[in-house]
Amino acid sequence: MDFNDLKGMFEAVTARMDGAIEHVRREMAGVRTGRASVGLLDGVQVEAYGSKMPLNQVASLSVPEPAMIVAQPFDPSLASAIERAIMASDLGLNPSNDGKIIRIPIPALTDERRKDLSRHVHKLAEEGRNAVRQVRRDANDRLKKLLRDHTVSEDDERRGLDQVQKITDEHVRLIDDLQKKKDADLLGR
Repeated sequence: MDFNDLKGMFEAVTARMDGAIEHVRREMAGVRTGRASVGLLDGVQVEAYGSKMPLNQVASLSVPEPAMIVAQPFDPSLASAIERAIMASDLGLNPSNDGKIIRIPIPALTDERRKDLSRHVHKLAEEGRNAVRQVRRDANDRLKKLLRDHTVSEDDERRGLDQVQKITDEHVRLIDDLQKKKDADLLGR
């Protein structure tokens, strides 16, 4: 195995770790801060046309003011289904429906709720760090197997382990930054 093969492995490791970060980013976008954001409703599934569909596929979403999201159904007959789906989500939102558009006021968060959400953000970040570490374990195991099979030298294995650790540290730092930023939004720091 030459360095190009190791380079391919590093690219695969980076791609898998990037995927873990993107997952954490999406999950954290769904955590509600005091401000309205259409990303808050990403997880809402609406019962429409005999199946469950993401809210953003059955309505256009906008934020006309900081504490309000407006959903305008593409098909007005889905307004009540959209309203039910938002109420059924665990977001604690109380939409109002006038038949044409659904207004979703975003209530201010209590201190207790902010702390709960902060704990949830820390849990999401830790899951992301664990996913990154699992990719590192897989890569390290692969490097050790290559050494056992005499496909790479001990020097190449050591350099490979160092490179995998550098990639891991960089991705863990990115997750830590996401967590800090979300915490600052939640706790107003």
